[in-house]
Amino acid sequence: MVTGAGQPRAPVLVELFTSEGCSSCPPADRLLERLDPQAMVLSEHVDYWNHEGWKDPFSAAIFSQRQEAYGRRFGLESVYTPEMVVDGETEFNGADERRALAEISKANRRPKAEVRISRAGASLRVEVSAPPASAGIFLILAQDSGTSDVTGGENTGHRLHHVAIVQSIRKIGSVKRGAGFSLEIGLPPDGGSGRIVVFVQESDQGRVFGAAMTGPAQN
Repeated sequence: MVTGAGQPRAPVLVELFTSEGCSSCPPADRLLERLDPQAMVLSEHVDYWNHEGWKDPFSAAIFSQRQEAYGRRFGLESVYTPEMVVDGETEFNGADERRALAEISKANRRPKAEVRISRAGASLRVEVSAPPASAGIFLILAQDSGTSDVTGGENTGHRLHHVAIVQSIRKIGSVKRGAGFSLEIGLPPDGGSGRIVVFVQESDQGRVFGAAMTGPAQN
């Protein structure tokens, strides 16, 4: 894919688990925005901070559940924010820019399944080349960006800005090792107003074999 600046965007999936109720998260949110032109970033707002004085308007239980699944996979005693996960392969503190750049570079050197997506009106065409192992194919709809004036909790008085705010995630198919995949699906009425990311991930939230993105950031 190509960024708005005309530079190649690596087919690497960078997930940030964050919360507007967490005082350690704004630096990670800013880092994710800096990484945005380089990789396919996702901001997933967990809901377990919502009882600490501020309800994150972008939060949902599904993102907490996704993070908990990663926690089990990585053998963590507990999940935390901010947490960054690159290509399902590694996790670390989401504000660690040096580590993030190193892991994105490493992930971009790995062989990738080619993921191609194209929009035509309210339809999305998805094509995936053969991955190295059986995997699920997932569709993300994300708000391009958003801002909140926080009036409670640890970030009281701060204006927080986010990019690639995930609104929904769903599995749209499966692909076997060595096989390809092709599908045309309908998008919801508001599906064309933000980013669309499709990625291929090994079972049990394992390795991400490839990703593609389209949306306002590409125009």
